[in-house]
Amino acid sequence: MKKISIVTPCFNEEENLEEFYARIRDVMSGEKYEYEHILIDNGSTDRSPAILRKLAEADKRVKVIINTRNFGHIRSPYHAMLQATGDAAIGMASDFQDPPERIPDFIEKWEQGYKVVVGVKGHSRESGVVYFLRTVYYRILQKLSDVPLIEHFTGFGLYDRQVIDALRALNDPYPYFRGIVADLGFERAQIEFEQPLRKRGLSKNNFYTLYDLAMLGIVGYTKIPLRIAAMLGFCASAVSFLAGLVYLVYKLLFWQQFSLGSAPIVIGLFFLGSVQLLFLGIVGEYIGAIYTQVMHRPLVVEKERINF
Repeated sequence: MKKISIVTPCFNEEENLEEFYARIRDVMSGEKYEYEHILIDNGSTDRSPAILRKLAEADKRVKVIINTRNFGHIRSPYHAMLQATGDAAIGMASDFQDPPERIPDFIEKWEQGYKVVVGVKGHSRESGVVYFLRTVYYRILQKLSDVPLIEHFTGFGLYDRQVIDALRALNDPYPYFRGIVADLGFERAQIEFEQPLRKRGLSKNNFYTLYDLAMLGIVGYTKIPLRIAAMLGFCASAVSFLAGLVYLVYKLLFWQQFSLGSAPIVIGLFFLGSVQLLFLGIVGEYIGAIYTQVMHRPLVVEKERINF
């Protein structure tokens, strides 16, 4: 009998874990596959670790990893995915925004031969402004990237064992999973779903985590910002030189009548300074990504494993 691995990252989800486990169990009881449910706790400060230990004690199909600290929203879920031992792995969040009831749809597509089956948010009950900004970001990244990235894909999906083996071979210390899935090029099916609101608790995403994901996608899958920086720097230099030349000629021709003033100088300094800081920041993001890669630190450090 084939085996499905359900992989779930969690952080301070004490209000959701027991019901989430029960819904996964109910869904998988109707399938013809064995399954394991891997839950990785990323340094929770609430009762989540205790609840996970209790679930693992009652059901040996529940496998728990507890990290020594919070290793971030990028590394911990990826590490858990690499621990899957099933013929296919399904990654999903524990806050019910990835509905467990779509698991049979993923498995059905997998049985048809697809190595990757991704859940794409066709609609979302989150803020309309947030959804619009996400759409704009994905469209821009699609235009900039050489890889056909998946719009409104958060990682919720099914991945064949071949895909998991390919992920293990990458050995990436800070992976952009959404981009890697598209970059690997396995035959893919997409299933649209409506993303519900969180059932309980607060979202762990904030401006920094969203910015981190956005910049990780940009620096990982396109060099165009660097080239734009170089081209705009050249254009700004040319415009500044021409403006200075025009001012010089005009002053020489109309020495007494033309007063240069300080306003053009101040405006020019502020403009060029802001352009330089912007593109230094862009270059810094790329250098930071390189630094993270060469440090080659582990994805996480585990404090405890249960039922493995």
